[in-house]
Amino acid sequence: MKSGSLFVDRTAVIATMHKKEAVISPILTRELGVKAIVPSDFDTDRFGTFTREIKRLGTQIEAAKFKAEAALNLTGETLAISSEGTFGPHPFVPYLSCDREIVILIDKQHDLEIIGEEFSTETNHSHQLVKSVEEAFEFAQKVGFPEHGLVVMFAENPKDSSEVIKGINTQEKLEEAVSLFLKKSLNGKVHLETDMRALYNPTRMKNIAKATLNLVEKINSLCPKCDRPGFSITDRRPGLPCSLCHTPTQLTLASIYRCQKCGFQKEMLFPDGIKQADPAQCMYCNP
Repeated sequence: MKSGSLFVDRTAVIATMHKKEAVISPILTRELGVKAIVPSDFDTDRFGTFTREIKRLGTQIEAAKFKAEAALNLTGETLAISSEGTFGPHPFVPYLSCDREIVILIDKQHDLEIIGEEFSTETNHSHQLVKSVEEAFEFAQKVGFPEHGLVVMFAENPKDSSEVIKGINTQEKLEEAVSLFLKKSLNGKVHLETDMRALYNPTRMKNIAKATLNLVEKINSLCPKCDRPGFSITDRRPGLPCSLCHTPTQLTLASIYRCQKCGFQKEMLFPDGIKQADPAQCMYCNP
């Protein structure tokens, strides 16, 4: 089986309302031969908003699945693509923000579910309380405004959408929104944050494109036993030996690949292309 042949000339519905097809569609068309469409009047905000007035349904992966399934039900197609992003502190460097993007493919015809991922510190995700229009513009300059949009709200956790102004991408809109909210603010401050919706965040769009490429890579990785697409890494085994004392380190010695269809597993040594760890990464040579 050639993975590409499963999708050639098929219609893939992209479950988005935030222009993600701009980076997803060209990759899918070029690499898989699909015809990508976006359903009209498709509301993905009902599955959760970055501005938190609507809580996300389930985990990141579950929310992506919900969107894909809804798009399939709406269009009657059998192939759907959706994406979901999360933003927050880096797990090992808390002061550094990171972006984890997933792009999921659900194929009802061949009973496939494959997820592409991108984990990146390339993000402008940020927020700040401001007391003046001047402070708002200082914050805006730090986060790539006006190419990247902004959001103004009274508090970090708004009660409803009436307390939020999104998609601010001009100086006039920013000044108007901040001035309006400052007049109504009970404490003389307003909450300003980056708009993380894809159509207002070109940095995030780049990460979605990378996640889509990772999806294609996984689709093209076939199970050696059953020839099924999606034979990908499910776990990593630490233990790469130190080049000086040969003690196992926490660096990856092997990647574990698994087929989600037949369960076949295969261990591949030295996935990062190195057979020994730098002593600087050894807990004994560099405690």
